[in-house]
Amino acid sequence: MVVTGRAVLLAGIAVVAVAFSGSLGPWAAAVAVAVLVLLVALDVLLAASPGGMRLTRAGDTSLRLGDTATVEVSVANPTRRRLRGAVRDAWPPSAHAEPRVRPLSVDAGERRRVATELTPTRRGDARAAGVTVRTLGPLGLAGRQRTLTAPWSVRVLPPFHSRRHLPGKLSRLRQLDGRHTAMVRGQGSEFDSLRDYVPGDDVRSIDWRASARNDGVVVRTWRPERDRRILIVLDTGRTSAGRVGDTPRLDHAMDAALLLAALAGKAGDRVDFLAYDRRVRAQVKASGRGSQVHRIVEAMAPLEAELLESDPAGMASAVLTAQGRTRSLVVLLTDLNAAALEDGLLPRVPALTSRHLLLVAAVRDTAVAEMAAGRGDAGAVYRAGAAERTLGERRRVTAELRRAGVEVVDAEPEHIAPALADAYINLKAQGRL
Repeated sequence: MVVTGRAVLLAGIAVVAVAFSGSLGPWAAAVAVAVLVLLVALDVLLAASPGGMRLTRAGDTSLRLGDTATVEVSVANPTRRRLRGAVRDAWPPSAHAEPRVRPLSVDAGERRRVATELTPTRRGDARAAGVTVRTLGPLGLAGRQRTLTAPWSVRVLPPFHSRRHLPGKLSRLRQLDGRHTAMVRGQGSEFDSLRDYVPGDDVRSIDWRASARNDGVVVRTWRPERDRRILIVLDTGRTSAGRVGDTPRLDHAMDAALLLAALAGKAGDRVDFLAYDRRVRAQVKASGRGSQVHRIVEAMAPLEAELLESDPAGMASAVLTAQGRTRSLVVLLTDLNAAALEDGLLPRVPALTSRHLLLVAAVRDTAVAEMAAGRGDAGAVYRAGAAERTLGERRRVTAELRRAGVEVVDAEPEHIAPALADAYINLKAQGRL
């Protein structure tokens, strides 16, 4: 049972009236209370039963972080009484559901829809907690309330901010494929086609025999090898939980991985995905050539950084098992943390590079560089010294990885995605995939 503000107001008026009318005696107060209780009880009895309502849902099941989704609750009233009251569709606080409470009136045998807009601030699955239905009696003094189950889940996907870089990177790929009028000579090993010479072409690409059989000069175009295997490995261990700016390092890595997956799919390569810390958290295997971005996005959505040290031996074993003997480009998105890499990844590098081309990509914290430049007071100097030591260890680990035959991309959050895409394009242009 619920009591409305109207009943409280009537009770207050009765108390004031009895207090200022001393001649009425104590019986007047008792009668007033009895009447009010009777009216409240009658209102509760005449209110429609909330447990008799039938709820169904419809609406969006997924959205990108930062967007808004709409979920509807359909309330059917199979009882003989009119439902007059309110409904609240409860969601987790991070879903930012609006409106929180909606007035509702449903006649007997009819149905009404209540829409709730969700603007989540976290990735993952947002699940409805329940729908609270409150029904009031005809006097509006009291009513009934009950929370009903109406399961629904909305998956909040990574935002993919780096999508804006995709057209420019695809343009570079078209140049490599020989489909751009101002192309440079492709460095791939697969012959593509012959076409007429245009100013700006490399004279080394002229096919003199074909030119002799034609009226004009003809050039050969080459394209990078297609149908190559790429494995994107996302480290979800302790180091990925650190925040760079206002965003966890894991989210920056996801954004870079999505741009690379989209680009490689357009280039005709096969893209696999693996998330690992001490066990496989998510895995996507390419079902063929073409974009796997939608599948990778779905796999990334529920991932969270685990506050434990990653197992590099297990990660290396998972990579070798996933790719088998097929030579692949393995892109590991992790942090260039000296302590974690020297005791973990570096000893496993020879096993990986003997079969695959390994590329390590890391998000650099701009706050460390800013701290290293500080000289304002004694505290700033100490912080600068600590930051310089961190940067020095990072440079040393990068050098050791490169000496071991590993490609390294180390960039700020806003540059990591395009830098990783450029590294992939350069490897493709060099014919190293």
